[in-house]
Amino acid sequence: MTRKFAALPVTASIVGMLLSLSNLAQADSTPGADAQGSPVFGVTLPPGYRNWQFVSIAHEEGEKPDIRVILGNDIAMKAYREGTLPFPDGTIIARLAYKYESSAQNNAVFGRDQSFVAGEPTNVQIEVKDSKRYASTGGWGYGQFENGKPNPSEKIINGCFACHTKLPPETDLIFTRYSQ
Repeated sequence: MTRKFAALPVTASIVGMLLSLSNLAQADSTPGADAQGSPVFGVTLPPGYRNWQFVSIAHEEGEKPDIRVILGNDIAMKAYREGTLPFPDGTIIARLAYKYESSAQNNAVFGRDQSFVAGEPTNVQIEVKDSKRYASTGGWGYGQFENGKPNPSEKIINGCFACHTKLPPETDLIFTRYSQ
């Protein structure tokens, strides 16, 4: 039996991005990579975070344009689904970022430039909610990782909190809304 499926640009872009997750997974598969914490907060790559549930996708422009997939642990997902704010302690949100690029293969199929996919992985950012440990930063600790290793720059890690504090208080310092 032969089946025909209509190809949609959004579907092609999302499939391309999700397939790229395997590339970033290989980059972060260094044994013991999640044992080393980020400067300032000591946040580590949580074991199994690549198996967490989907929160949303984001496209960022600016100095370093990228496409991001945001994942949440079980505590985060329960809070997102129930609309619980502030997020409870134990919430962990992972943001996996990739270069944003046009897909020549997909565009050839569609006959025009319309498909964009995740390219090379750039970094993984982790946010951990612990209202006691991170009381001075709104209850959140931050870490950024490249190739499975924490970025040693305190400026980058402190910069996470500096941007998050610009959000309205009712967001609990979180940029991403749940995409149902």
